[in-house]
Amino acid sequence: MKAVGDVLKYGDNIDTDVIIPARYLNSSEAEELAKHCMEDLDIDFLKKLKKGDIVVGGQNFGCGSSREHAPIAIKAAGVSCVIAKSFARIFYRNSINIGFPILECEEAVEEVQTGHKLEVDFKSGVIKNLTLGKEYKAQPFPEFIINIMDNNGLIECVKGNKINWGHN
Repeated sequence: MKAVGDVLKYGDNIDTDVIIPARYLNSSEAEELAKHCMEDLDIDFLKKLKKGDIVVGGQNFGCGSSREHAPIAIKAAGVSCVIAKSFARIFYRNSINIGFPILECEEAVEEVQTGHKLEVDFKSGVIKNLTLGKEYKAQPFPEFIINIMDNNGLIECVKGNKINWGHN
């Protein structure tokens, strides 16, 4: 499971209210949420974004309220993954639950800039900066989380009885 895309980089403490502003929470439809993703932080986010691009953030990405609408909006907008120095715990959990990959890698965040092209291998945790010709190592996902992502989220895994906890 890999992602390749250009980087859109943001700073620390990107909260759920700028990922998906509360005024749009009257819908839980992913496509509707995606139309407003990041607009209070970067009004041109959706114009810049190409399907498969990668968002890079600093410390505490996804802080704020515990709404799962935030990772849903990012995923539905076409972002392939988020790499940050750290994530708010509830955002991290919500992302995994919907099958959206997020990785913590401080070294990559320090060096990566908007416009760089990255290749991310979720099974190994290797992040390749194709622009700079450098590699970084994030913690790889355990097999059961890869399984959740491969099945588009925890609910789909449970519905299809596809839970594989990575041991026999």
